Amino acid sequence: MIQSVLHVISVWAIPFFLVSIPLYGLLRGVKVYECFVEGAKEGFQVGIRIIPYLVAILVAVGMLRGAGAIDLLARWLDPALRVLGMPAELLPLALMRPLSGSGSLGIVTELIKTHGPDSFIARLAATAYGSTETTFYVLAVYFGSVGVRKTRHAVVAGLSADVASLAASIVVCRLVFGP
Repeated sequence: MIQSVLHVISVWAIPFFLVSIPLYGLLRGVKVYECFVEGAKEGFQVGIRIIPYLVAILVAVGMLRGAGAIDLLARWLDPALRVLGMPAELLPLALMRPLSGSGSLGIVTELIKTHGPDSFIARLAATAYGSTETTFYVLAVYFGSVGVRKTRHAVVAGLSADVASLAASIVVCRLVFGP
């Protein structure tokens, strides 16, 4: 019963909102199309403002991966990571995730292909990927779009949340899946 209700909701939720929101605006006397075009114009301007930040992040990520710096660091830190209970294979993901969603997704995909989808490392990588954020990307996009230059404590807070999420992923995966 619950599954059938959830299925109906999942199928009809988006079409419902796509019809009901403009209809509500029309009933309230809002010029819906003009508002839509104005919002699209503002969105385009935001996109133009954030392009330099996105290019800088993508170039930096490409350079780190291409040079092999992340893999070298993982091999060097392997003994310390074992003490923390973190497989060294996960370090490239932990370092890449705050920078790039697509780059870190590529790392997760490689880990799943290498170790198998039911392996502990693949499950841990997927959990860590899902529970952490692309902190620098988000800060560059959001702060860059509104012209904020001094991020104050946002970087420290975001990276602290990423570290806490990674640690929680390790603990939960060890409890649920075992090493």
